[in-house]
Amino acid sequence: MKIFLAQQNYHIGNFADNTKKIIGAIEEAKKQGGDIIVFSELCVCGYPPRDFLEFDDFINRCCAAVEEIKQHADTIAVVIGAPDRNKMGKGKDLFNAAYFLFKKEVKSIVHKTCLPTYDVFDENRYFEPAYEWNVVRFKGKKLAITICEDIWNLGDNPLYRICPMDELMKQQPDMMINISASPFDYTHAEDRKTVVKATVVKYQLPMFYCNATGSQTEIVFDGSSLAFDKHANLCGQLPSFQSALQSFILKDDGTIDGPVIQPAGHVPDDVSNPLSLQENLNIEKIYAAIVMSIKDYFFKMSFTKAIIGSSGGIDSAVTIALACEALGANNVKAVLMPSQYSTGHSVDDAEKLSKTLGNPYEIIPVKNIYDAFLLELKPIFKDLPFDVAEENIQSRTRGNLLMAIANKFGYILLNTSNKSELATGYGTLYGDMAGGIGVLGDCYKLQVYSLARYINRSREIIPQNIIDKAPSAELRPGQKDADSLPDYEILDKILFQYIERRMGPKEIKARGFDAALVDRILKMVNMNEYKRNQFCPIIRVSPKAFGVGRRVPIVGKYLS
Repeated sequence: MKIFLAQQNYHIGNFADNTKKIIGAIEEAKKQGGDIIVFSELCVCGYPPRDFLEFDDFINRCCAAVEEIKQHADTIAVVIGAPDRNKMGKGKDLFNAAYFLFKKEVKSIVHKTCLPTYDVFDENRYFEPAYEWNVVRFKGKKLAITICEDIWNLGDNPLYRICPMDELMKQQPDMMINISASPFDYTHAEDRKTVVKATVVKYQLPMFYCNATGSQTEIVFDGSSLAFDKHANLCGQLPSFQSALQSFILKDDGTIDGPVIQPAGHVPDDVSNPLSLQENLNIEKIYAAIVMSIKDYFFKMSFTKAIIGSSGGIDSAVTIALACEALGANNVKAVLMPSQYSTGHSVDDAEKLSKTLGNPYEIIPVKNIYDAFLLELKPIFKDLPFDVAEENIQSRTRGNLLMAIANKFGYILLNTSNKSELATGYGTLYGDMAGGIGVLGDCYKLQVYSLARYINRSREIIPQNIIDKAPSAELRPGQKDADSLPDYEILDKILFQYIERRMGPKEIKARGFDAALVDRILKMVNMNEYKRNQFCPIIRVSPKAFGVGRRVPIVGKYLS
C-alpha cells in the first residue's frame, strides 16, 4: 500500500487557499499511484481556529470545503481534518474529526477522543469527545485512525480516562494513522518520536503520523511528520519548518520498503525534560522557528515591511538579523535613535550591523524631543530627582517615532524584548514594549546570545562588540542591566525553574540559589503580569511561553 504524508502550511479561515493546497497534493499523489494520502488535523480550516468555531458560517464553509475535496478522492483515499457537527442532541456542538474520503464519498468520520485543555490548547471549549471507536476498512486492511492527542495518553498517569487505541485494538487493526497539529517547542520534535515509538511498541503496528507546519501568530508548527514500521524503526521523517509530500510503501508484514533512518534502539524511550536552562539546546531549531514565524506572520497578514528600533544592543541586533533572513534585507528598516546617554560605540555597532546585512537604516537623535518633554513637565516635576519617569520618556519617545514611521510608510513594528526582561518587568509599556509581534519574547537573554553566535556561525554578521559588551538600556549615564537585574547567568536559571518547571520558592532555593534573590525574582515576575498582559503576541519556542499558554491573574497576591 502506497501511503503519502502531506505536510502543509495552512492559513486559518482561508478556505480557498487551504482547499487548493489539499487538492494539489491529492492530484500529485494520484499521479504517483498513491493508495492513501494523509493530511493534518483540522487542515481544512487551519489550527487553531478558536472562536471562529462558534460561527455557523465558518462551519458551513468547512463542510463546503470537505465536499469540494471529496470530488478528488476518486481513485485515492484521502484523510483530512475538519470539524463535524454533533447530531446527538447533547454535549458540545462539534467534534474534532478526521474524514476518510474515497470514491467521492465520505466513507467514515473519526472523532477525536482526548481533547487537550492545557498550555496553548483549549479544545474542550469547543469539542465533544468521541463516543465510539471503529476501524476504517480499506483495500483489505483495517486502519486505526486517531487525531493528535489521542496517542499521547500512554504514561503511568494518563491524563484521560479513555485511550482510543485500546478501544480500536479490539477490532484488530493492521496499521495506525494519526493526523496532528502538534506545536513546536525546542524539545518537542524528539518527544514526538518518543511518543510515536511507544505507541508502535505497545500495539506492534506501523504508524503514519502527519503533522502541520507553519506558524499561526504565536504558535509554531514544525511538521517533522513521521513513519514507523511495526518494529518501531523510524523509516521516514519529513523536513522541519517546510511543506513536503512524501510517500511510503507499507508491506503486508508491517514493514516499510526502503532504508531505516533510525533503528528502534536509537529512538529515545523517554521524553526530554531539561532540569535546568540549556541555552544552546536546539538553537538551530529555535532560529528556524522564529524565521518561519516572522515570514508567516507577514505573509498571512498581507504585510511586507518591518521596522525595528536599532540600539546597538544584542536584542535588537538579533531581531534585525532574524527579520532580514525572513523578509529580505530590503524589507527591514532599522531606526537608530541615540540620546545623550547613548555611547558612541552603540551607534557605530548598529550602523555596522545594518551595513553588513544590507538593510536600510535611519538615524534620528531623540535629545531635542526628550528635552522638550522635560521642559513641559518641569512645572509638575519641579526639582524631583531623576528616576524611572525620565528614563521611560526616552523609551516612549522612541516608540512614538517608530510607530509614526510605521504608520506613514506601512511598516509593522517588530518587538525586541526578551523573556528575561518580560519576566521581570524590565521594559517600558508603550515604549520598548510596543510592537506587532514579539520576536524574542520566549527566549531568555542567554538564549539570545546563543542565537547571536548561531547567526555568526559562518561569518561575522552581528558585530562581536555587540556580543561582548555588557548589556544596557542606556537611559541614564553609565547604566547597565546589572544595576537593576541580577546577573543573567543566575536570573535566567531561576526564571527557568519557576516558569518552565513551575517550581515553588522552596524547591528553587533547595537547588542552591540564594534565598533572598529567589524571593526577589519571583516577586518581580508576579508583580509584572499587568505589563505582560498588555504585550503583543510572542512567538512560542519553549514548553512554557508567556501569552496564550500561560494564564495567571493580574491582581494575584501569590509571591508578590
